[in-house]
Formats: sequence, structure tokens, C-alpha cells
Amino acid sequence: MRIARGKRRPGRSAASGSWVKRSALGIALAMLLPLGITVLGDGPVASAAFDPAIEDNFVQSGMGPIKVRVLRARDGNTNRVAYVLDGMRAPENLNGWEIETNVPQVLADWNINVVMPVGGMSSFYADWNAPSEFFGIPAGTGSSSGSGGLNVLSSGPGKSYRYQWESFLTGNLPDYLRGKYGFSSNRNGVFGLSMGGSAALTLAAYHPEQFSFAGSYSGYLNISAPGMREAIRGAMIDAGGYNVDSMAPPWGPQWLRMDPFVFAPRLIANGTRLWVAAGSGLPRGDDLSIPPLDAADRLVKGGPLEALALANTRAFQLRMLSLGAQNVVYSFPQFGLHAWTNWQDEAYRMIPDMSANIG
Repeated sequence: MRIARGKRRPGRSAASGSWVKRSALGIALAMLLPLGITVLGDGPVASAAFDPAIEDNFVQSGMGPIKVRVLRARDGNTNRVAYVLDGMRAPENLNGWEIETNVPQVLADWNINVVMPVGGMSSFYADWNAPSEFFGIPAGTGSSSGSGGLNVLSSGPGKSYRYQWESFLTGNLPDYLRGKYGFSSNRNGVFGLSMGGSAALTLAAYHPEQFSFAGSYSGYLNISAPGMREAIRGAMIDAGGYNVDSMAPPWGPQWLRMDPFVFAPRLIANGTRLWVAAGSGLPRGDDLSIPPLDAADRLVKGGPLEALALANTRAFQLRMLSLGAQNVVYSFPQFGLHAWTNWQDEAYRMIPDMSANIG
């Protein structure tokens, strides 16, 4: 499904329902963790949908060269730019939005230049304290043939060097895009799913000149709530074998700086236009119209994951409302799993609003 330019789909305000308080997160975690469900992961992986119209760029950074895919706006403008962020399992070949959806092409049809960083698995697009390692053992001494625990000692991005994604996205990359394409580095948009949704709000909070719009889909927007750090720990081990303690010490200034619930006042003071969304955890029709084993896998993983994201997102909503925020559109569709089916349609709903608030 593609939205043609000019056929705008209106944004959604919050659906009716009870407010979810911070304590609900601990309850959700208590329900999920005994079931052996890894929280904060992304939806099922599909085969790559490479688009030859999207250009490869290799941009120098403190992490070495980073691959960035760029799709130009259809009308050739240089002042309307959106950064599109991936989830926890971000691969090194293509951004998940290109692999799983046609959202980049839809953005280009809306005359928005699309910037897709590639990689950053489990990074939260943050500047880390140190390279990821466990027990002081350098990465590269373990197996990289599997996932989860098999990867805790394996080599990989962010293990032989320190992740510096925030510095890259707000320094090296906009400088490069301005030099090569003439892209404006002011009043850009940024959005993402899961890990990328949390990161989008962080980038907008601390870099308001660069980002006038931020969107979070199924994001974890209350990471200091009870149980959330350990949930993130388990998810990062599963998604490439990363150590959350290498990212930020527990409960210190750096960790709190990454928590949207904590920095909410900044987003209000900046006047950043926000789109904040989470599904209900109930499947849509297209979640079930796939082979039965795939549908079962999507339901078992995607339902509880989205329920947790919804609890986080509702807590963030309550926090913003308590501060009198008037700069947020909330979208809580009746159906939606922690899956690309949900995130693609959420992007369709969001794009008209982002288009009106960038450039």
C-alpha cells in the first residue's frame, strides 16, 4: 500500500482507554519474563527489498565509515529531510525500513529526502561509555554463528570500538549530507521503531535546531521504570550479544539522559512536534494471513512485546499530559503487534503531519 501525495490520511488522537501508570510496567514484565519471552526485540525478519534508486554513501565517523542510504525527494528539494531509524536487530546491509516496507518511497513521493543509517544493532543510537564486552574479556573470542548468548564474546559492530551514534547522527552525517547533497541540517524529521523510537525522541530533545519533528513507534519511553533496565539487558544479549552496562551505568546521569520520561520537559520547551504511537498487541488481519507457523511466531512474540511498548508509551503520555504538553499527536490503533505490519501503517498515518512540520 502506498499513499499518493495529496491523499492525506489524518493523524489520530489518543483512543479511549484507561491510563497506564509506571507500576504497570513492572506488572507487564513480571508476566513476560517467566514465559521466556525476550522483550524489546523487533518483528520477524523478511528478505531484503533492495531499491536501486536509493544511493549508498559511506560516511566517516568516530566509529569508522558508516553506510547511509539516501533517497532523494521527487521534486529535488534540499530542505525537507527525514532520518529513518531502525530497531534492535538493525542489520549491516540495509535499513529495516527498506527491507520490510515501502515507506522510503512513500516519503520521497511526499517530497521528503530520506536518510537511512545502516547498522547500529542494539545501540539505541547513543554514544556509549565503552566498547561492548563482558567480564573484561575482549570481543572476538567467542562464537558468532548464533544469536543471544552465543554472541556475547563474538566480534561485531560496537565491540572493537565504542558506539558513537548520537555524535554521528548530529555531527558527521548532517555535515556530509550538506556537503554532498546540499541538505539542510535544520528542521529535519526523525522517527523510528522500538529502539529507534526511543532514540528519535532523545535526538530531538538534545538537538532541537536539527530536529523539529520526532516520531516514536512502539518505543520504550520509560526505561527507568521497574524492571526495564534488566529487560533491555536481556534484549541486547539476544540481539547480537551486547552489554547494557557498556552503554551507560545504571541509574546515573547518562542513563537518565536517555529516558524520555525524564527528559519530557525538554521536548515541551523545544516545541518539537511529536508523533507517539503503540499498537494494542492484538493481531491485524494481515498478521494472520501468512503461513500458520509464521503467524503463530508473530503472535507469540509480537503480542506481549507490543503490550509492553504500549505500557511504556501510555506512561509517557501521562507524563506529558501532566506537564501540559500541547505538541504531541498520540496514535493507539485498535490492532497492532510488535511487527512491521503495524509500523508501516503507522508511518502512513504520520507522514502528513511530519510533512507539515519540517523544512
